[in-house]
Amino acid sequence: MQQINLEKARILYEAIDKSEGFYRGPVEKDSRSQMNVVYRLKTPEMEETFVKEAKAAGIVGVKGHRSTGGIRFSIYNANLVENVKKAADFMDEFRRENR
Repeated sequence: MQQINLEKARILYEAIDKSEGFYRGPVEKDSRSQMNVVYRLKTPEMEETFVKEAKAAGIVGVKGHRSTGGIRFSIYNANLVENVKKAADFMDEFRRENR
């Protein structure tokens, strides 16, 4: 399970890191969570659009914590690698359409 969880985290962090600053991770790379991947977009309004469009694409529960905002992907054991790949693909598409 640990190897699978590491792979899921790698997929999402790679999408963040290659976004050229479109997605901004608030956590230092050496302190990143393997279970909850968090990041921000340019504005809270863009984050709301992201959450809405993600839901329309079948990706739910990505709105960040109510006290900190942002986006949060929880990738616990029950979340499959294929779901995480779908999320990363959505992130790439959203970035291309909203630069």
